[in-house]
Amino acid sequence: MTADRHERELRVHWNSPLSGQQKASGKYRTGELDFDGIVDFAREADRLGVDSLLMGIGFHMPDPLPMLGALVRETRRVKFLLAYRPGLLPPTLFAQVVNTVSWMSDGRISLNLVAGTSPAEQAYYGDFLAHDERYARSGEFLDILHRLWRGETPLSYEGDHYRIEDARLGLGYKGGGRPEIYISGASEVARRTAVDHGDCWLRYGDTPEGLAAAAEPVLARGGRVGTRMHVLARESRARALADLAAMMRDPDEEHRERIAAAVASSDSVAVHTSFRLAESADADWLSPMLFSGAVAYRGGPALCVVGSYEEVAAYLYRYKEAGISEFIFSGWPTREEMRIFYTRVLPLLRRLERAGRRADRTRVDTPVSARAR
Repeated sequence: MTADRHERELRVHWNSPLSGQQKASGKYRTGELDFDGIVDFAREADRLGVDSLLMGIGFHMPDPLPMLGALVRETRRVKFLLAYRPGLLPPTLFAQVVNTVSWMSDGRISLNLVAGTSPAEQAYYGDFLAHDERYARSGEFLDILHRLWRGETPLSYEGDHYRIEDARLGLGYKGGGRPEIYISGASEVARRTAVDHGDCWLRYGDTPEGLAAAAEPVLARGGRVGTRMHVLARESRARALADLAAMMRDPDEEHRERIAAAVASSDSVAVHTSFRLAESADADWLSPMLFSGAVAYRGGPALCVVGSYEEVAAYLYRYKEAGISEFIFSGWPTREEMRIFYTRVLPLLRRLERAGRRADRTRVDTPVSARAR
């Protein structure tokens, strides 16, 4: 690991749930919005020091934009990572919305742009582009956004997917900058889009070795790489395994069947890669720390790091050594797991980071002749 990677602390984000509490570990509730619970969850994330809350997007979820506008007024420090799909809003209007939120929140907004995972779901919204064309449109969308945030107005643009004439916005991004941009996906075109237009490439989880190999081309171009996973940490490994068994008891088989059908119809490389990876595991474990058995029930983000507080912190540090700079975690139930992680695991992870920085500085400061003795 290079010295500059040691100097930067890992950034740890969390996925915002659809409700404030999850009562049953293996069951899902949809068709309702517990917004008071979400507000309470966000307030606790704010108190715990969560970097950002991911506000997901999908037909089965409430739209994140109106919720984000309310949540930024209920919190003071936590940022909000807005997942959105190019094609739902024209780029000028999207920039106007993001700029407005930047003023409402004092700049506490970043973007996770997702090209889409399912042709069937995209069609719900009148979008019939194939996989690579969706990324081509994303590239144009981001090109326009960057130009607007650089102040290139009035802006005219004519591409294959967007045409605008003399666009201008009266309200710029607060402070004159722009939000951080995360690009999700596992395909080559997703990786190129992240390098060309984004700050961080987001991948579903894998072993540290698997992510290191995938990350290398992005790191070589100066980009960042993050991953989205589950985590389950307890005071002992035995307790963690017992709670994992309880979590997987009486799972929602109807939901698993819906997930399987969605995967079959998906054209997302990330989705298919995550499920193939889970299926390749030995008895649902990709490594002694990495449980894959929940992926069939909860999708790619459910690859789960399981162990004691110390084991989980040490395993996550291996991802840092592999070049990963940030995590988006979930848990089940997610609120309790967030509380456990930020109070029990993160202090241990920070201690490992400080030790790594000291060791790296010692190596840098020690003359080569002395090291060779």
